[in-house]
Amino acid sequence: MTTAPHPMLAIQKAIRDVLYADSTLTAMVSAVYDYLPPTATYPYVVLGEAMDTPANAHDRFGRNTVITLHVWSQYRGYAQALDITGRLVELLDHQPLDIVGLDHVVTRYEFSQTLTDPEPPGDIRHAVVRFRVVTEKPPG
Repeated sequence: MTTAPHPMLAIQKAIRDVLYADSTLTAMVSAVYDYLPPTATYPYVVLGEAMDTPANAHDRFGRNTVITLHVWSQYRGYAQALDITGRLVELLDHQPLDIVGLDHVVTRYEFSQTLTDPEPPGDIRHAVVRFRVVTEKPPG
C-alpha cells in the first residue's frame, strides 16, 4: 500500500520544484536549501518552518498550510534580499502548485520582514517570507 506524503512535505516539494525550475531565481541565489550545509555561500534561500491546520467543509477535507522561506544575504543593505523576496512572491503568490495527493486551491503571500543578524560580523541580511497554501483532498 502506498500512502501520500504528509501535506507539509508534499507542499514543500511542490514549492521547491517551482523554485528550482526558475532560471531567474537560480541566477539570483547560490542555491535553495531544505538543509543548510556548512559550505553554503550567500545569497541563498532556505525552505523553513511550516504550520498545518485543518480547513474542512461538510463535503471535503481541506488544509491551510503556512510555509516560511528565508532569504540570506551578505550584500550591504537589503536590496539583494528584497529582490530575491520579490522573485519568490512572483513565483508563488496566486500561482498554481502541483502537489502530490492534494488539489491546490490557492497560494497567498502573507508577509515579509527584513532582519539584520546582530552576531559579529553583523553583515548578514535576512528576509523572512511567508505564504499560505490552501489545499483540498481530492474527491474519491
